[in-house]
Amino acid sequence: MAFFRKKKESVPAAPPVYGPVEYLIVCLGNPGKEYAGTRHNAGFMFAEILCREYGFACDRLRFRALCGETMISGKRCLVMLPQTYMNLSGDAVVQAAQFYKIQPENVVVIFDDISLPFGTFRIRRKGSAGGHNGIKSIIYQLSSDNFPRIKIGVGDRADKEDDLKDYVLGKFAKAELDELKPLFENGVKALELIVAGNIDEAMSRYSK
Repeated sequence: MAFFRKKKESVPAAPPVYGPVEYLIVCLGNPGKEYAGTRHNAGFMFAEILCREYGFACDRLRFRALCGETMISGKRCLVMLPQTYMNLSGDAVVQAAQFYKIQPENVVVIFDDISLPFGTFRIRRKGSAGGHNGIKSIIYQLSSDNFPRIKIGVGDRADKEDDLKDYVLGKFAKAELDELKPLFENGVKALELIVAGNIDEAMSRYSK
């Protein structure tokens, strides 16, 4: 399901994909229509913008994930949307990492973060799970937390007594979707810098 209006101008055809896969771009979320458009699926929604900007689709089921390939900053990248549900995301990631012999530092993960204000994102070179079950699973399966990540701020509950699960599985409002699109477009630019080996520049330019 598409959540963002398409640009009026046509998207250029994707360039040829060549060479070995060098990076895994992992966009986290939960599969199923009932989870579409929820805060916990911000990573999947980021993938929609990435696919549109680069003219490819994540529509091939491999490694327990919907996958697509594209060239980013001259590197062949496998873009993954794990279909395992969030708390088993690492199962999909480790299969692809082992198959392509990808080291953790070349696995870039995009996911929601309630500790960041809505409409912001933060880039980190590595770190703990911070309570995020998808990241916890990836760290466990890779036996490493040494992978870069783009954390998408979805904000926290106004009342901390409200159920956290209900909040992250709640859907974005239409007005929020309008704010997320330009945020994700900047996220694509940050991703380009990360894949190019310029994570410090990505952090200084785009982290809030």
